[in-house]
Amino acid sequence: MIPLFNEVDAVRPLLDELTTVLDRLEQPAEIVAVDDGSTDGSFDRLVALCAREPRLRVVRLARNFGQTAAIAAGLEHARAPVVVTMDADLQNDPHDIPRLLAALDGADVVNGWRQPRRDPFLTRRLPSAIANRLISLVTGTALHDYGCTLRAMRAWVAKDLQLYGELHRFIPALAADLGARIVELPVHHRPRTIGRSKYGLSRTVRVVLDLLTVKFLSGFSTRPIQLFGLLGLACAVAGLGLTGWLGFERMVLGHRLADRPLVLFAILLVVVGVQFVSIGLLGEMLVRTYHESQAKPVYRVREVVDAAGELTSGEVAGMRDRP
Repeated sequence: MIPLFNEVDAVRPLLDELTTVLDRLEQPAEIVAVDDGSTDGSFDRLVALCAREPRLRVVRLARNFGQTAAIAAGLEHARAPVVVTMDADLQNDPHDIPRLLAALDGADVVNGWRQPRRDPFLTRRLPSAIANRLISLVTGTALHDYGCTLRAMRAWVAKDLQLYGELHRFIPALAADLGARIVELPVHHRPRTIGRSKYGLSRTVRVVLDLLTVKFLSGFSTRPIQLFGLLGLACAVAGLGLTGWLGFERMVLGHRLADRPLVLFAILLVVVGVQFVSIGLLGEMLVRTYHESQAKPVYRVREVVDAAGELTSGEVAGMRDRP
């Protein structure tokens, strides 16, 4: 599955390489190319290539929705039991696909690790290294290269990923939250020779904000009261403690409080604490409504073994769990 935006010059050489690799695999395959509202003729080039490559399917989005939406559309339209994603800029090497598929034995997601990275150090590699460390620390899924699009994953994982905003950078962490087993495999990374990069330092702030979203979804999406309630109780207890001490000073020690900002700070802590607890309770009501109205399961079964020794695979069990 290949998301692309304005990559008209890279489409033909990429498809030539990809078809060569798929021919050597000697097993059924399809190529899903998602045109994310290109304006340079990429869609017309893809349509022309469909005439000579029957495995190619082209999904054209109505406008440029962004890489996350393009990947989500491609995963939705993919029909194979294993989905491999890659960029269209020729920096990912299609010859790594057989190695990814081989490494998928015993895993659910094989994420690429670009070695060596063929990008500028200050504007791409350094921010990426910092982001990878931060994401690994916050999500608990330690990887060297979250930004690598070249990955293989089983269909049940791909179909259950809920991608929106710019969450494509966190696919391994989201997959791990579903219960998928993640492994990392070094892959080739080639210098970009066609077109120009669509990313830069401007995405750093968005990565941090999206990371907060991922952390909340993975840790507190089914129990928001434990996050907001804890913050609320901490603020309320601190505020009540300060208020009690100030009351003691006024009533027992006779100190004046009119000119002390600490009084307002204590009241603010109590109010904020009540607000946090209220937000947590409202979140609990929304979570309950979401899960009960749509019969959403709060767990995932990997496999079931009965007394006869028959085993139901996680993929089948996962399908049964879904409404």
